Amino acid sequence: MELTRLIVKGGVISPGELREIVNMGLEQGLDAISFGSRQDIIFPKGFQSNTAEKIGKHHFVYPNEKSGNNIVSSYVATDILSNTPWLTGNKFLYILEQFKENPKLKVNITDPKQQIVPLFTGHINFIASHHEDYWFLYIRLPKWDKMELFPVLIYSWDIGKVYYEIEKILQEEPDTIDMIFQLVSELDTNNRTIDQPLNISFYPFPYYEGMNRLGIDQYWLGLYWRNNLYDLQFLKEMCDLCFDCKIGKICITPWKSFIVKGIPKERKLDWEKFLGKKGINVRHSLLELNWHLPVAMEWALNLKTFLVRTLDQFDISTYGLTFGLSDYNRDGHYFTSIVIEKNDPPKDLESIKIRDTFNVLHAKNFDPNTREYVVHAQDVDKLELPNILIELSKKYFEELGTSVLEFQNAKAKKETKTLDIHQCQECLTVYNSEYGDVIQGIEKGILFKDLPEDYCCSLCEAPKNSFIPLIEAKV
Repeated sequence: MELTRLIVKGGVISPGELREIVNMGLEQGLDAISFGSRQDIIFPKGFQSNTAEKIGKHHFVYPNEKSGNNIVSSYVATDILSNTPWLTGNKFLYILEQFKENPKLKVNITDPKQQIVPLFTGHINFIASHHEDYWFLYIRLPKWDKMELFPVLIYSWDIGKVYYEIEKILQEEPDTIDMIFQLVSELDTNNRTIDQPLNISFYPFPYYEGMNRLGIDQYWLGLYWRNNLYDLQFLKEMCDLCFDCKIGKICITPWKSFIVKGIPKERKLDWEKFLGKKGINVRHSLLELNWHLPVAMEWALNLKTFLVRTLDQFDISTYGLTFGLSDYNRDGHYFTSIVIEKNDPPKDLESIKIRDTFNVLHAKNFDPNTREYVVHAQDVDKLELPNILIELSKKYFEELGTSVLEFQNAKAKKETKTLDIHQCQECLTVYNSEYGDVIQGIEKGILFKDLPEDYCCSLCEAPKNSFIPLIEAKV
């Protein structure tokens, strides 16, 4: 379905910018907008292409355009969920300011200690480390089969520089992380050695709706509409209320919802009255939150409604789980605990009306950050899905708390393979023990310290002592 999107950088938008968007929609006869899974704004009934191309720092992408990827960030989670101590909201905003041009690749900038924003759904994924102002970088370019870890930590103020350099070298069609590292190493950046692997603890998905306390004298409000059609007149009045309360930012989540932070304690009643007069429900059933649906797909909304109502009848708890509905031909980059795929009808039966069938998958240990999915059931009928979800929810609660350590150990084992990378200070050539030095007959796996003393740079012939360690193997 052809949709117009507004790329909202990092999911952060000011009330003034949102009100301008609302006014544009009203002028063109729209009555609602939607939110997308990459924290963007979607116009479900189309949008005139003669509209201004840019609002503030945000760009329109029209149906006939192939470019336009968003930067997803976990700015929305700062202050309200668990977070890395050094990573503040202001730091996110400073980093987002480095992206002056709309990226050609999907970029994620996230805190691993929060759960509301997925970590690995971008082509380029910056994930905060335990070192202040340093980030892990995980890369999976569009044609790559798997995600790769960049061999050094990236400095906060180099994130934009490193990203645009990667974007620039796409024309080289890099097919390994080592190739990207060698090309990016020519930049003047303040990298840091990786001294311990990324550690991602698993926690149940948080409840993010309604009015919630923020510190001593403020509140934050999470709003979700089950049909993902947010009334423009409501949004316009809400923006005015934000202005009145001196609230500077509105945060879009990847879950077709948004969060308003910093509501003054003395204005809480005004917000509750506003929501009440508008008939806004701010405490939906936990069963219907945490679903990821494709935008403007009627079959997905109908299926979700059916499943939620059926699970409610059986009084089933799904707290902490997330669900996704998808077409079978999707690229497979999911970010929910449980995925329900709708199969395409057989080509030789396309002219005959037959009932849809579905596949059900779940993330390993029900943790989407593992990026591994297990097929639980295939080619099942819609009426079978509730029982399968009940079965999986019971399995989830039985395993909850028992598989976390296994996941962490497996992750650490995977990430702590021996790495040994040194760089020539004369010409910046890199020696990586994982690849050796074919030119000089050095086989793969030979550590730099084990190279002969007369070893020299393959490019400029500088002596061995001209190399400095970027990542040094632990012995």
